[in-house]
Amino acid sequence: MEKSIIAAVSDNGAIGTDNRMPWHISEDLKYFKRITSGGTVIMGRKTFLSIGKPLPGRTNIVITRGNGEGLPEGADIARSIQEAFSKAESYGKPCFVIGGGEIYRQALQYADTLYITHVHTVIPDADTFFPDIPDSQWEKGTSSGTMTDPESGLRFEFTVYHRTRQ
Repeated sequence: MEKSIIAAVSDNGAIGTDNRMPWHISEDLKYFKRITSGGTVIMGRKTFLSIGKPLPGRTNIVITRGNGEGLPEGADIARSIQEAFSKAESYGKPCFVIGGGEIYRQALQYADTLYITHVHTVIPDADTFFPDIPDSQWEKGTSSGTMTDPESGLRFEFTVYHRTRQ
């Protein structure tokens, strides 16, 4: 089973502030939905709570140290990234890790593909960051080229990375 990560990342590596995404880019949300629909999404408890409900059209797995109490209904619970991947494999669908920062750090070593929206801005007050993508382990695949969000004026591009095989 291929394991993928999908994230929107600023130029300084920021992905969140106060458990929220630091921007709203409609085209990125559409891209996220298109890529992950029909698959399994894996996320941490805080990410799940920030979304507020299971993402429709996808199997949702939430990684938590707790017993899942207080989480909205409709998601499978896993205690570790390994358990989440094991559950995802049993569903036989594409698998996407969708956050947050600590879950990305744990998942990066297992991932085959990265779907990164590079948001060309700096978020000085960010408190959650995406891990570095080492050039020695990842090869840049397709890129959309730079686009501009008409509402926010933010520049961004969709880039797919593949793990290099050594």
